[in-house]
Amino acid sequence: MIYGWRSSTIDIDLKADPEPESFFTILQDLKRKLKINVDLASPDMFLPALPRWKERCVWIAGHRNINFYHFDFYSQAFAKISRGHPRDLIDVNGMLESGLIKRSQLWELFQECIPNIIRYPAIEQDILTQTMERFCFSDE
Repeated sequence: MIYGWRSSTIDIDLKADPEPESFFTILQDLKRKLKINVDLASPDMFLPALPRWKERCVWIAGHRNINFYHFDFYSQAFAKISRGHPRDLIDVNGMLESGLIKRSQLWELFQECIPNIIRYPAIEQDILTQTMERFCFSDE
């Protein structure tokens, strides 16, 4: 399965699970044909994975024996909020407005992943918790 990470930039972030045969050859062809950047990246590389993220991935399409999915929108929102870049916050607000995520469910999922934050030494748990609280409990 190929999971795509929604981004407002003009690149594609992918996670293959498992990596299909010829995966890297196909990626090189894709990059050349579409003239875009393709990264092997997903939110769970930088933050603890939110519980049950695979269950929330949305199917996009299938081609031969490969299925393509949107990476869990809650995981995407979590990653974007934690980075805090203005463009990321615009993306997350778009997810809210289109009904892809709900603040209350994002907070609940975040609470469940807190015990795993210790596995990511670059993350300051108090700062991340404050950032998530501000977003999840704001009225914007």
